[in-house]
Order: sequence, then C-alpha cells, then structure tokens
Amino acid sequence: MAPSISIDSKTNMNSETENKNKAIVKTLYKALACTCGRDTKKVTGLIADDLEWWFHGPQNCYYMMKLLTGEVSNNNNSFKFEPRSVDAIDDRVIVEGWEGAKAYWVHVWTLKDGVITQFREYFNTWLTVTELRPTGWVRSATTLWQSHPRDLAKRSLPGLMLAT
Repeated sequence: MAPSISIDSKTNMNSETENKNKAIVKTLYKALACTCGRDTKKVTGLIADDLEWWFHGPQNCYYMMKLLTGEVSNNNNSFKFEPRSVDAIDDRVIVEGWEGAKAYWVHVWTLKDGVITQFREYFNTWLTVTELRPTGWVRSATTLWQSHPRDLAKRSLPGLMLAT
C-alpha cells in the first residue's frame, strides 16, 4: 500500500492560489540549486521560522533538511534536487523527482499566506494523495495524485498511510 495524504473536501482553494503556491516552491528550488552560494534572504523569506518537518525513508537521505538548515550547501552536496513534476492541491504543493533507479523522492510543501509552514519528505517511498468525503456513515476516498516515477516502475518501495 502506498503512503497517503488525505485532504478534506471542505478545503477547496482556487487555482490562482495553487499557482501562486507552486511559484513559491519553484522559487525555493531555484534558490537552493544555486551553486554560487545559497540566496539565504530569498530562502528565509519563503519558509516559516517554525517549519514543521516530517521524513519517511532511509536516515542517511535527509538531503533537503541539510540544505534548508545550511548544514550542507549545493557546492559540496552530491545530491541535487531536480523536480520532474510540480503539482498543487489546495494548500499543498507536491514535487516529485528521481535519479535513475537509485533515488526517488516526493516533497509535500504546505503553505499558509504565501509562506511554507510544513515540509514532508518521502525518499524511496510511493505516495498517494486522496480526498476524503463523508457520505453518511462512510467516508469515500478519491485519488487526487499518485507517485509516477518512470525509472522505478518495477521496484518495490515501502508505503504508509497518513491523514491530515
């Protein structure tokens, strides 16, 4: 079973906000990718001081948090985050990338008023985003987004279930 983030159907945002959130996250990746030294001011303005972080994957793969905290820079970090897809669902932006058959990652960024407040990193983990709708006594689930790493289609990856 793939890990899942559940989104309550009551929280529908318009596409203008989703597009703005995607642009903010893309700006973050561009700032972090700069090999001439990280643009600290730009990164600091995008992320809340009390960023909530959650990680699923091997402990030696905390690459993004090491970049965000300044523990490593892209100058000496051998792992480069190159987004292959960027999608928005409500207040979340989902970024997916992979490097051959060795590394597959999904980042889920939650934004509030144009600031990133939560970061979830899934490394070598399948992810499914579902919308939960109460229908009487039962909740029905609709898949809104699903991992689709081309190079890892035949690989077995762990899964877990999340509800937000």
